[in-house]
Amino acid sequence: MTKNIMILATNGFEQSELMDPKANLEEAGFTTTVVSLESGEITGWNEKNWGDSVKVEKTVDEVSAKDFSGLLLPGGQINPDILRMNEKAVQLVRDFNEAGKPIAAICHGPWMLVEADIVKGKTLTSWPSVRTDLKNAGANVVDKEVQQDGNLITSRNPDDIPAFSKALIKSLQEQRETEAA
Repeated sequence: MTKNIMILATNGFEQSELMDPKANLEEAGFTTTVVSLESGEITGWNEKNWGDSVKVEKTVDEVSAKDFSGLLLPGGQINPDILRMNEKAVQLVRDFNEAGKPIAAICHGPWMLVEADIVKGKTLTSWPSVRTDLKNAGANVVDKEVQQDGNLITSRNPDDIPAFSKALIKSLQEQRETEAA
């Protein structure tokens, strides 16, 4: 059975942090679905300018965590700041966490974990400016390429994407093996 991974993003997502993990997941045999606040397209941020657009396949109103095997939260400063102001988006993060499904957040993406109030006592990493928010929300913060604590997988920046993708894929494969047993 093909596993479907939700990519929750909106305008201003860090282009490489959506596109590269998406390609890595698909190469590993997973299906991805880009979910956003509104239908149409969302535009990425590529270094110092707007980047490429991505088609939105579903909106937060049309999905449920039960329909997916895992959640990918790309960063970019704009993207998670907008998403964390939307209660349905935040509730989706909570729902994935309550179900124990893998949640992978990179760069500024862990802001969504803070907003969902699921970081207390967890060991996480992020972009340096987000680390204070994680600490204030009760997380133990480390400066590592990738950090996994239970179902939460976090990384710091685009340079970490290979290790980040590998950790998410491994977690999803282990989940598949557990379900098959």
